[in-house]
Amino acid sequence: MINQLFQRLTPLLQRWRLLTIPFLGAFVTGLCISLLFAACTANNASNTSTVSANNSNQTKASVVRFGYQKSLILLKSKGVLEKRLQPEGVKVQWIEFPAGPQLLEALNVGSIDFGHTGETPPIFAQAAGAALIYIAGIAPSPASQAILVPQNSPVKTVADLKGKKIALQKASSAHYLLVQLLEKAGLQYTDVQPMFLPPADARAALVKGSIDAWAIWDPFFAAAEKSINARVVATGEGLNKQGGYYLASRNFATNNKPTIKAILEEIKALEDWSNQNRDAVAETLSPVLGIDLDTMKKATQRKQFGVVPIDNNLIQVQQQVADKFYELKLLPKQVSIKEATLAPEQYAAFTPKT
Repeated sequence: MINQLFQRLTPLLQRWRLLTIPFLGAFVTGLCISLLFAACTANNASNTSTVSANNSNQTKASVVRFGYQKSLILLKSKGVLEKRLQPEGVKVQWIEFPAGPQLLEALNVGSIDFGHTGETPPIFAQAAGAALIYIAGIAPSPASQAILVPQNSPVKTVADLKGKKIALQKASSAHYLLVQLLEKAGLQYTDVQPMFLPPADARAALVKGSIDAWAIWDPFFAAAEKSINARVVATGEGLNKQGGYYLASRNFATNNKPTIKAILEEIKALEDWSNQNRDAVAETLSPVLGIDLDTMKKATQRKQFGVVPIDNNLIQVQQQVADKFYELKLLPKQVSIKEATLAPEQYAAFTPKT
């Protein structure tokens, strides 16, 4: 089935690559991949009442399709959402993504209902028409993001990156990290050569020497320090960065507020526990991620845990990020963050007390 769908979609992908602007290329490619995923899993999920992206008449979901990245795998490993939602007749389906942009492409086409990303992916997704809603903020972890170079690289400072090839996941939190660090060093975004690669490909490119630097986040960051002896040029420390967001499709947010409340309460409880039990977190994640314990402890120690309520201040901070990407001509149009948020009283109904 997958081969047949790829044969049918390949000509469409080729046409889109020729006809669309560069920004939309990555989005459309991921969208088609997400459609493949949705088509191939439709037979297994046909008996659920999960909210569809285009079905505003759908009622409460009986399955929450939770998109996650490796940075949130503890929530999946602990099984707390399943335990909390099972008495309410709601199941949890976990779907992993390499980075935030791919996760939000899936959210946009209705393959998932809920997920988390850094601050940048929802801005690009919203610009491309995704019907998403900001649900809650994630505590900033500026020390968990960095620009890495090979150990023997002549690059010592961010200023030395001028003219260099820097790999990053397009529209990810690492994208904004690079923008901020370049400005802080007195460089323009156009002074470097961004190479848009997902984490696994970027790591391979750094090892091969086909790029000069890599902008990345934990646990990939910590793993690269240990396994390929990558050297840190700069981290996100000292920058005005938000840690990211939990997001939902607009329909899911509209029809499932009690479920969202339960999800956020369990996330907050786990975050509070993690903050007080960092070694236990590392011991849980090490075998799951296939990362040695010392490296996992390093990544866990520099992470900040916590859930941040969506308020006017957070909306303004996110709007500044959107405005910066538009100023750099990396967005096709201006984005209003406010349009992807709920009313204060709606947030108050499901946001845990901090």
